Amino acid sequence: MQSKTRILIADDDPAMARSLGDFLSRRNFECAFAVSHEESLRTMRSFDPSVVLLDYTLPPADGSETLERIKQMRPDTPVIVYSGVEAPDVIFRLSKLGAEDFITTPFQLNELVSRISRALEKNGAADDGQLRDRVRRQSDFSTLFGTSPRMEEIKNTIEQVAETSATVLIRGESGTGKEVVARMIYAQSLRREKPFVKVNCAAIPHELLESELFGYEPGAFTGANRQKLGKFDQANYGTLFLDEISEMHPALQAKLLHVLQDGQFSRLGGKRDIAVDVRVLAATNKFLEKAVSQGAFREDLFYRLNVVTVHIPPLRERGEEIPLFLDFFWRKYSEFYGKQPPPFSDYALSRMMDYEWPGNIRELENLVKRYVIVGNESQIIREISTHKPIISSGVASSAVTNSAVASAPQPNNSTSPSSGNSQHETERPSLLEIGRRAALLAEREAIEKVLYETRWNRRQAAKILKISYKALLNKLKAMEEQNAESKQPQA
Repeated sequence: MQSKTRILIADDDPAMARSLGDFLSRRNFECAFAVSHEESLRTMRSFDPSVVLLDYTLPPADGSETLERIKQMRPDTPVIVYSGVEAPDVIFRLSKLGAEDFITTPFQLNELVSRISRALEKNGAADDGQLRDRVRRQSDFSTLFGTSPRMEEIKNTIEQVAETSATVLIRGESGTGKEVVARMIYAQSLRREKPFVKVNCAAIPHELLESELFGYEPGAFTGANRQKLGKFDQANYGTLFLDEISEMHPALQAKLLHVLQDGQFSRLGGKRDIAVDVRVLAATNKFLEKAVSQGAFREDLFYRLNVVTVHIPPLRERGEEIPLFLDFFWRKYSEFYGKQPPPFSDYALSRMMDYEWPGNIRELENLVKRYVIVGNESQIIREISTHKPIISSGVASSAVTNSAVASAPQPNNSTSPSSGNSQHETERPSLLEIGRRAALLAEREAIEKVLYETRWNRRQAAKILKISYKALLNKLKAMEEQNAESKQPQA
């Protein structure tokens, strides 16, 4: 019997939620309901849905906060947001936070089912036939890995190592395509008909990661009323992809090492070892050698994982691939959303070729997704112009340059310093003012850089910046007000 796909409906309107639930239940979906932000997060943990339907007006504030927290907990779970208002700036912001799709109410229920099916198919949460289609599409994406000499070399390494059972450590900055490489290895391996199971070690609290990986027996802890199979059970005879392996707690690293060496593990509360045949692929964006020297990562585990290494260069070192990625994602999301905005202009392409892409391919993909949804090329160009890092080429972006020019004393060739030009002296800022403006500019750049690195996850950014979440929100609001003031016509 085919298992039902689980859907969480987060909506405080009982009539709307009941209508959606009744309709989806008749189509072999299993539904759970939540009427608030907190209840949504609790239900995410207990129900573990394959897709979330989120009302944008979910209390106590709006759905943005709930969306952000869901994507922190379950980065791979697609979230479809619906609202009675179709505002481009809201859609733009939701897509930045990780929304898979946006649909305006009232909508046809059959259209909603189509959107859910597309989201499930895209995220690999559908049946075996859809999973095979995903692997095929992944292979289509892999054709882009080979358009530069460095990527051709990586592709050759993948082909050589794929049919072995060797452990592979995939290294590279966040967003460079480490999961794509892992799936390419899997798709070309002898295990391609067996499961591919992914675990994001950074997304799961270390207290829960052990039970997630190895499962548990009834009575292992309070609330463990039944046996739960872990990811190693699920990946038996297949491939287990451990993303962000550097975030694994040292206490758990020893147990992982045991599995890699002996092919055996024990569940929490278990009294016997269980033998498994699992190929492990691991990925990290950290310098593991430094973590080893600091005692944060086991040296023996590092050498056990580092049998074969694939190092993916950042997108800024693969500039010739940018037009191909832009075209690939433009076609992909035009088909996915049923929209087809014009291809990027030569001017937009030149600006993107100059951009540093701190978020790498993931940032580029999300930017193209937003363009397809909103259809406003100038908005996309403004975004990369505003967030272009100063350190990228030693030259500030236009907005930053103007700010710097305004804050620095300007030479006056027609008037000597002793000429007594009182107007010039009045307009020249003080040293204290120059320092204040420079500090604000540096703070703005730091915030924007961390937001890009965390894919606009504001809570994670606040933690990295070592300020409170509320303080970060206040600073972002002040930055928006500054942007609005700078766009006002000067008298």
